[in-house]
Amino acid sequence: MNENTGRTQMNNIVDTLGPQAEERLKEFTASELFAKTFREGMDMVEETAAYLDGPGRQDSKKLGRNDALVYASQSMRLTTRLMQVASWLLVQRALKEGEMTGAEARAEKYRLVPERETDSDYAKPLSKYAASLPALLLDLLARSEKLYERIVRLDRSLYGSINAQHGNTVADQISRLEAAFSKFSG
Repeated sequence: MNENTGRTQMNNIVDTLGPQAEERLKEFTASELFAKTFREGMDMVEETAAYLDGPGRQDSKKLGRNDALVYASQSMRLTTRLMQVASWLLVQRALKEGEMTGAEARAEKYRLVPERETDSDYAKPLSKYAASLPALLLDLLARSEKLYERIVRLDRSLYGSINAQHGNTVADQISRLEAAFSKFSG
């Protein structure tokens, strides 16, 4: 990366953020906050897998048909959420260990988005399922939701300005000005 301009071209990625943004990412990935969040996220992935492959299977077999469908949809929601968390955490670790550049880590495909609340089952609060779903599944759902929301906030804090700049970077503005003035000088 050219430290003077804060730009690099890699695999068609143009990084218009300066060294300060890069330093902020490095500071975060080296922090105790990241280490704790990484451990918490990966521990929750393991705990969820152990539950769903073990006691969770037995719990689901005890449910009636409708409750079993709710169990299946909620366990899918849980695993999807945790896979997104794990993916985000692994990208940050790759950045920390120098396996990925800041420009690569900032790619849109690695951003987390707040979960949609359009699905009628999704929009229902977990308390709505308290009587029908196993307590451990409800606990995992609640804890994973809090973790996901926290990581979305971290993602927005670290990478949010990138999304705000998308299509409106200084480089884009300069290119537009150059194009406009070239009409008059040409």
